[in-house]
Amino acid sequence: MNRLLERQIKKLLGDEYYKNPAFQTKVFQDFLESVDQSYSFKEKEVRLLERTLDLSSQELNDANKQLKKQNEEIKKLASLDSLTGLSNRYVFNNNLNLSLKRARRYKRKFSILFIDIDRFKIINDSLGHRIGDLLLKAIATRLKRCVRDSDTIARLGGDEFTLLLEEIRTPADAGRSAQKLMEELSRPYKLEGHELMTTVSIGISTYPTDAENIVDLFKNADTAMYQAKESGRNNYKFYHYSMGVKADEYMALESRMRKALERGEFELHYQPQLNLETGLICGMEALIRWNSPEFGLISPMNFIPIAEETGMIIPIGRWVLQTAACQAKKWQEQGLYKGHLSVNVSRRQLQDPGFLDIVDEVLKDCQLNPKFFEIELTESTVMQRPQFTMKLLKELKARGIYLSIDDFGTGYSSLGNLKQFTIDKLKIDRSFVRDLDNDADAKPIIEAVIAMAHTLKLLVIAEGVETEEQLAYLKGRNCNQIQGYWLSKPLPAGDMEALLKLRKKYI
Repeated sequence: MNRLLERQIKKLLGDEYYKNPAFQTKVFQDFLESVDQSYSFKEKEVRLLERTLDLSSQELNDANKQLKKQNEEIKKLASLDSLTGLSNRYVFNNNLNLSLKRARRYKRKFSILFIDIDRFKIINDSLGHRIGDLLLKAIATRLKRCVRDSDTIARLGGDEFTLLLEEIRTPADAGRSAQKLMEELSRPYKLEGHELMTTVSIGISTYPTDAENIVDLFKNADTAMYQAKESGRNNYKFYHYSMGVKADEYMALESRMRKALERGEFELHYQPQLNLETGLICGMEALIRWNSPEFGLISPMNFIPIAEETGMIIPIGRWVLQTAACQAKKWQEQGLYKGHLSVNVSRRQLQDPGFLDIVDEVLKDCQLNPKFFEIELTESTVMQRPQFTMKLLKELKARGIYLSIDDFGTGYSSLGNLKQFTIDKLKIDRSFVRDLDNDADAKPIIEAVIAMAHTLKLLVIAEGVETEEQLAYLKGRNCNQIQGYWLSKPLPAGDMEALLKLRKKYI
C-alpha cells in the first residue's frame, strides 16, 4: 500500500482502531487496495499535470525572451542607420535636445560638426553603388574610432554625417576634432580591388556662440560645411555670422564678374615647370587672376566656383584659352620658349557643346601649333562621365593637343582606368608632395604612381614642390618634372618673360 495513504488512514482512524482485527479482514483489505490504486492513479495525474504546467511555464518564459529580443531588435532598427550601424537622425536629434538642456542648465558649450564626403557622387557614377556603400561603411568605422563615448556620431543620409561634441571648453576643441577626422578619413581605402582616396568638408557650429536653438545650430553647421567646400574642399570651417549674407554677396560677385570680363580685369599668371633630367624650364601653366579695382587681386578659389555655377566660366574660359595661346605664340616668335603651355579646363567647359569649336578657333586665331598647347583636366572631371570624356579626349588628341590629368590621387580613378584615355602626363597632387616629410603613406603612393605611369609610358609631374628635400626625393624616384615655389611662384607675363630670357639651368 502507498505509504502516504497508509499514514493518512492511521491518522484518520487512530492507531488503535487501525490495528483492530476487524479492520484486517479480506474485505477491508480489498477496499484499502482499491483506494490505494485509485490514489496512485490520481497521484500520477497530479504529477503529469505538474509536468505539463512546468513545460507550459518554460514555453512561456521562452516566448517572453523571444519577444524581448524582438523588441530590442525593433528598438535597435528604429535608432540605428541600417547601412552603417551608426545612430540615425532620430537618435541624434534626441541626444542633441538632451545636450541642449544640460548646456543651458550648467552653462556648458557643445559643438555640431556637419561632415560631407567630397565628390562622393563620382564613386557611385563610376564604380557603382555597391562600392559606394562599402566606402560609407568603412568611413563609419573610422568615425567611431575618432570620437569619445560621450559624443554622438550619426549618419543623416547619403554621404552626410553629423557629430555632436559634448562639453567642449572652446570652439578650438571642435577644430582639433575636425582636423583629426580629416586626417583619419583621408587615408586610402581598399575595397574589392579598388584603392580609393577621399576627403571631407566639415562645418562647425557651437552653442551658445553661434546659435541657442537646434534649428539654427543645424543650419549654421550646414552653411559652414558648404563654405568649406567652396574653399577648395578637404578642410573645415567654423560658422561666422557673415556667412549669413553670402547670398547677397554671391549675386553681387556674379554681377561684378560679368563687368570684369568686359573691362579687362582678368589677367594670367604663368608658373614654370622644370625638367628634372635637363634642369631647364620645359613647360608652364597659365593661372587666372582677377585684379579688381575694388578688392585688389581676387583668388580663383573665390570666383571660379561661382563662374561654373552661373555659366560665366564659358566666356571666361574662352578668354583664358585665347590669351594663353597667343602669349605662347609670342614667346615662340621671340625665340624664348618652345615648351608646352597648359590651361586648366573645368567640367562645365568640357560639357559645353561648342568647346571643340572654341579650341579650333583659338588655335587658328593665334596661329599656334597644337603640339605646344596643353589642356589639363582634373581626375574627377575625367571620371564623372568617362565615356563622354574618352570621346572628347580622342577629338583633342586628333588635333595634336597635349593632354594631362591634374590633381591625380585625389579622385577615384586608378592608373588602370587611365589606359582608356589618350593622355600624355599625370600631375601628382600637391597634397602628397606636401606630406612627404610627415606622412608615412605619401612616399609609397608617389612611388607607385610614378612606376605605374612610366609603365603606361606617361610622363609624371609633381606640383607643390617647395623644398630641396622634396626635389631630391622626387628626382631620386625618376619623377620627370616638377612645379612649385622651389622653382618660382606664378608670375605675370612680363616677369615670366624676364625669367625666360635668363635661360637658366636650375639643377
